Order: sequence, then structure tokens, then C-alpha cells
Amino acid sequence: MSNSFHLQPDACRRARLARDSRFDGLFFIAVKTTGIYCRPVCPASPPKEANVDYFPSALAASQQGYRPCLRCRPESAPGSPAWQGTHTTLTRAIKLIDAGHWQQQSLAQFCQRLGVGERHLRQLFRDELGMSPQAYRNFRRLMLAKQLLHQTRLPIADIAASVGFGSVRRFNAAFKELITLAPGQVRRTGKSVGETTEKTQLFLSYRPPYNWPWLQRFLSQRAIEGLEEVSPDSYQRTLHLPNASGLFVARHNAEKNGFDVTLWLQDETDLPAAVATIRRLLDLDADRAAIDRHLCRCAAMSKGYLPGIPLPGMATAFEAGVRAILGQQVSVAAARKLVAALVNNLGGTLPGGERMFPLPQAVADSILDFLAMPGSRRDTLKRFASALAQNPEMSPQEWLAIKGIGPWTVDYATMRLGDPDIWLGSDLGVRKGLAMLEGEPNPESWAPWRSYASLQMWQRLALPNQED
Repeated sequence: MSNSFHLQPDACRRARLARDSRFDGLFFIAVKTTGIYCRPVCPASPPKEANVDYFPSALAASQQGYRPCLRCRPESAPGSPAWQGTHTTLTRAIKLIDAGHWQQQSLAQFCQRLGVGERHLRQLFRDELGMSPQAYRNFRRLMLAKQLLHQTRLPIADIAASVGFGSVRRFNAAFKELITLAPGQVRRTGKSVGETTEKTQLFLSYRPPYNWPWLQRFLSQRAIEGLEEVSPDSYQRTLHLPNASGLFVARHNAEKNGFDVTLWLQDETDLPAAVATIRRLLDLDADRAAIDRHLCRCAAMSKGYLPGIPLPGMATAFEAGVRAILGQQVSVAAARKLVAALVNNLGGTLPGGERMFPLPQAVADSILDFLAMPGSRRDTLKRFASALAQNPEMSPQEWLAIKGIGPWTVDYATMRLGDPDIWLGSDLGVRKGLAMLEGEPNPESWAPWRSYASLQMWQRLALPNQED
């Protein structure tokens, strides 16, 4: 739940009766008389207030025995974390499950990746979510399966495989237990169940406001030819995924508050990870209305404030670190040339000719003589690549042990990986933007959304000519 929104019945009632899309994903409406739960934007006739209950997440409604609505499809609502806590292990486990990183592994193997025991992880899930880790994983992948049934032509067997089920029989049984309908009954009429395509098309929504023109400009100024392509209404790029590679095109749909996404995947089981990555790249799960209200409480910030700015994401931690290292003490244009040289010399290609971002081992093995920058920085890049090649799970905070990597690099990469509360106080552009504010603003007061405050500082420098 957003820090600024709580399950107050009167507020929920007003939001659902108005079908206010700003609350989409922040709460769900369960109808006692039908046993169904819906989004606040559901087009169905609103039920009487005496017949509804409100829940902070689809998971919470599901735990009480309600099934998802077939009209508004709660699985396609903007992401709303099922648990808002501070326990690092549980938070990481939920993120990995949501991103599709626990599929064919056993619970023991998943716990090994987390570095905890099975009993401890079960206890965490039971205490905070009231269910086992396996039950949470099933909920997440079955909700994605429901979205695929509605929005794609994929055969049911392919959908079962893409969300991690080893057999159609197990998938059908689990789906019917959660949804109370068989997958074939959910399939939208007019779709050819037996027709296969080489691409998957989905709609990924967000809560407005969403400043796409600002994000489009930010992305276009940093886009690497072959790796990315930015148009006035779309963003395309290649992805490294857990099992193979992929490519997506996300086309902005302002009328529906979301993106029409087309995906090409070499391995269909990478679909959950691809969707999670796209949502992070485009910052689709933030409650920007709440963020804007919070930041604008500072009178100095409110003057010249640009609402609805998304936090531009990065595809992987390695790419975030590389771009941060190459971007140290140089302009955006100069950093872009360095990244392009790295991609062109060391990145692989897809069958269509699209470029891939280099893998850590490829960078570690190269002498990097094609990079026009000081030798000390090339050495830092090689050390960083070697460390990530040996331990892909290294957290950005652990990068500080690598010679040549300082706090700015770690903070910038962490922010671009989706952390909403990074204040880039040492960044020259942020310092200049802060100096433009009247009075003595306190950046600490902008927590827990200081990453968005940092972006506001950058954009203030661009006000005269609207360039980053």
C-alpha cells in the first residue's frame, strides 16, 4: 500500500464509485454476494457498500477465498506489493518470485540462493503473508497465466510451461483451484487456442500521472543504437534473461494508462522475468500521485516541479554498474559514446541483428583498448566485470570493496535499479539543481522518495531549453 493511502472505507468507496484510475492497484474490492474481487476501475455496475470488503492486494483477497474478476482482470492492475515490510530476506524472496526466478528449482535450492534455511523462510512467509513460499509462488504465476489467457493466442500448454509448470495437468488443477474456472473457460472468445505465434503481446498498466514525454527524452538521449530504439511513442530494447535472450517493444497508450508490449523470447519460461524487467525499466509500479504530493509539500520544490516523472530503470545490475563507471565525470553524450563502443565491440547479437549488452566475462577478458578514457578507469571496469562474473549476486553495496568504485557509482546504479530513496547529493547536476531552490530545503524530508527528488534536480537544469 502507498504510504499516503490507507484502507479507509469512505476513501475506498469514493475512489471505486468514481472509478479513479489513480487508485488502481492500491486496493481491491471484494463482493460478498458473488465471491469475486475487482479493481477500483472495474466497468461492472458498482455493488452496494454493504456487500463489499476492501483489501490492500489481490493476494489478500485471494487468501480470503475470493476469485478474480473476469472483466477488470486484477492480474493486470499496476503492481502492488503484497507485503510492505522491512525484512531483507523476505523482501528479496518476494522480488525473486515476482520476477520469475523460482521456477523449476526445489524450495531447498531457492533457499540456498537466498542463503537461508527452509524452516526460516517458511516462518517468514507464514508470519507476514499467512501462506507458504510455494503458495505465494503459485499465486503469482497463476495470475500471470490468467493474463496470458486473456491477452495472447498462446496455447494453454505453452502458457503452463512459460509460468513454470512441468505438466498441463498440474497447471489445470492449480488454476481451477485458485480461479474456480478451467483455463479454457477463461480464454477470451475469438482467440485461436491452437494458434502459435513467435511473439507475445501484453498490456502493462501504470497509475497516472505518468510523464512519458520526459522519460522518452531521457531514454532517447542515452539510447545505444542496436541495443535500444526510442520513438516518440515507444521504447525497444534487448534483454538478457535467466535462460536466454529476448527483445521487447513497449508502445505508450496514454488513453489506457499503460503500454502495449510485444515480446520476442528465445525461451518461453523467461516470460515472468521479462515482464518484471520491463515494469522496472519503465517504473510502472510507483504511486506517482503520492510521490508528487509528498515532494511538493516543500514550498521551494513546488515551484517549477514537473509532475509524474518515472524513475528510468536498468535491465541488469551489471549494466547499471557499467553505465555508472563510464558516466563518471563526463557528459551524457560522452558516456553514451563509451557505452556504444562497449556494446559494439563486446556485445552479442540476436538473429535480427539487434545488439545485446556485453556479459561480465566478455568485459573482464578484454583489454578495452577501444575505450577512449583513462587507463585507471578501464582497470576499474575490468575489476568490476571480473567480480560480477565470479559472483553475479553481488549487491551494489558490496561493489564498494572494488578498487575505483565509490559511493556515487553505487548510489547511481542503485537508483537506476529501482530504489526510490537514493539522494544523489554528491552529483554535480543534483547540487546545481538544489542550489536553484529558494530557502534551505532539507533533502532528508523528501524520504522515502529521494530518487524522484534527485530527478527533479536534474530536470530543473533543463527548464530553459527542456534538455537533460
